[in-house]
Amino acid sequence: MKPLPRDLPALAAGGKAALARCLSALESASGDPGLTRLLDAAWQAPRGVALGLTGPPGVGKSTLANSLVRKLRQSGQTVGVVAVDPSSGVSGGALLGDRARMELDPDDPGVFVRSMAAGRHLGGLARPAFPAVVLMRACFDWVLVETVGVGQSETEIAECADLVLLCVQPGSGDALQFMKAGIMEVPDLVLVTKGDLGVPARRAARDLRGALSLAVGQEARVALVSAHTGEGLDGAVALVAAARDAIGDLAGRRRAQVRAWASAHLLESFGTIGFAALAPLRPDLEAPFAWLRCLENQVSGLVNEVLKTV
Repeated sequence: MKPLPRDLPALAAGGKAALARCLSALESASGDPGLTRLLDAAWQAPRGVALGLTGPPGVGKSTLANSLVRKLRQSGQTVGVVAVDPSSGVSGGALLGDRARMELDPDDPGVFVRSMAAGRHLGGLARPAFPAVVLMRACFDWVLVETVGVGQSETEIAECADLVLLCVQPGSGDALQFMKAGIMEVPDLVLVTKGDLGVPARRAARDLRGALSLAVGQEARVALVSAHTGEGLDGAVALVAAARDAIGDLAGRRRAQVRAWASAHLLESFGTIGFAALAPLRPDLEAPFAWLRCLENQVSGLVNEVLKTV
């Protein structure tokens, strides 16, 4: 494989091929010093805004993403897409089929789509998703982040994207069902997909407005769209732009994002390293809980000693 770009200007000059190499390195060689320097440079020079698209399986996220990309490109804005697909719990493989629904021009330098397998990572994203967003945010006006199909409580997208767009389809439940969902606390706007279904779509939008007013204490941006007919797409793009302009403290959001990602990354790394190191130990079967507590205290002491040297 060719070497990674040495800096952001070299990344821009290298086009899609250079960006693809960097994203591949995130998955296979994340500790590369050159990649680390490039990520830090991208973190300090964000160009665009990351928009997270989340919602249950089958709601139409990929089809909607395709329509949004087309609308944004028509207005002259560049777009990168991170599409996360679920992985098989049996084989570990992933279909990576989200991009199959995106009918985009592969020769258009203003559009770049990257598929990622979620692996064993829970929450709707893949482990490299956040650094990938940081890198692509330095290259494009918009970065769309499509999660795997999620349920009521997977809200990790809020720790990765600058704006969260929740997709809901007609017939998903009543106002009470929406109020029970923790995901209702995080979106900046909500789109009811398949708006061409008529009455069921309008009912879903009404119930969503009621649920969101209780969840966030203010009137939420809710709109109906139909990727099939194109109905409501212009309004959806306008809502996205309005949500972007309404962000009060974007830098603060991003600081919270990186803190959450760093915490999760350290937790996962320490857990993996620690488990591998302690795996040979066998618990005291006569007093397993006391044994575990003693071991935790010893590990905590070792970590504190290491922190003193940092």
